[in-house]
Amino acid sequence: MSATSNVLTPLLSDTLITLDRDGVINHDSDNYIKSLDEWVPYPSSITAIARLTRAGYTVAVATNQSGIARGYYDETTLHAMHDYLIALVEAEGGHIAHIAYCPHGPDDMCQCRKPLPGMLLQIQQQLGIESLTGSWMVGDSLRDLQAGEAVGCKTALVRTGKGIKTEQKGVGLEKTHIFDDLAQFVEWLIVS
Repeated sequence: MSATSNVLTPLLSDTLITLDRDGVINHDSDNYIKSLDEWVPYPSSITAIARLTRAGYTVAVATNQSGIARGYYDETTLHAMHDYLIALVEAEGGHIAHIAYCPHGPDDMCQCRKPLPGMLLQIQQQLGIESLTGSWMVGDSLRDLQAGEAVGCKTALVRTGKGIKTEQKGVGLEKTHIFDDLAQFVEWLIVS
């Protein structure tokens, strides 16, 4: 009789792409995305995530959601948005391996809110990745990039969402690749 192993094959860090949500996958708002009706995806981002999956990449999401701490919406509403995101991606043949979110406000002193790398470490643990060095963090703000750099990720800034403002400030972008949107990043990554 042979024993069956439940050990998962560890993912390679260079196949992990972690995405910020608001401004990268969907339209952002200075007034927060407070309902499923307000959560409007960029169609090209949904297609890009599916394309990454088909190319053998693992996609995760790391998103600050301080609107929960501020009382603008609750975790049930957030889960409805994420369920819809997952359904859209799966309808195009893609997959999101894990969504990490920080429900805390900026003064809550948590370890998960970007620019701290707590959510990325959660993704690493959840997916059984030995190291995040060589993986990608894609965002539209400096704090997204800082969270990625803190754990050895390569970084990409997209000009959607707050990306153009982040690029215009020009601070902390020395090692960052810059793209018009997620679709352009994915095209560059897969073709290069």
